[in-house]
Amino acid sequence: MAVGSSSPSRTTAAAAPQPATAAVPAAPANPEFLTTEEAGAFLRLSPRTLEKQRVLGGGPRFRKFGARVVYAATDLRAWADGRAYGMTSDPGYVQRDSVR
Repeated sequence: MAVGSSSPSRTTAAAAPQPATAAVPAAPANPEFLTTEEAGAFLRLSPRTLEKQRVLGGGPRFRKFGARVVYAATDLRAWADGRAYGMTSDPGYVQRDSVR
């Protein structure tokens, strides 16, 4: 072929738009409901700790959708905010009923 050839180049074919596929929509960046693993990561707790607290009590509120357990992000934040203390002598800081 000549140097000044007018044949289509490969870059033109590669740059063509691809047809849209029927993909699953991406999860939102800040989901309203979190799985046990996501809630554990959010609170920096083990998912097993959250499972134990569901049985024994004392953990954040949760919801059941069929067999699935989820936590609302607002409930996790409210639960964490309820455990904020300024110093160790604050009333309520000492745990009376240990779950261990």
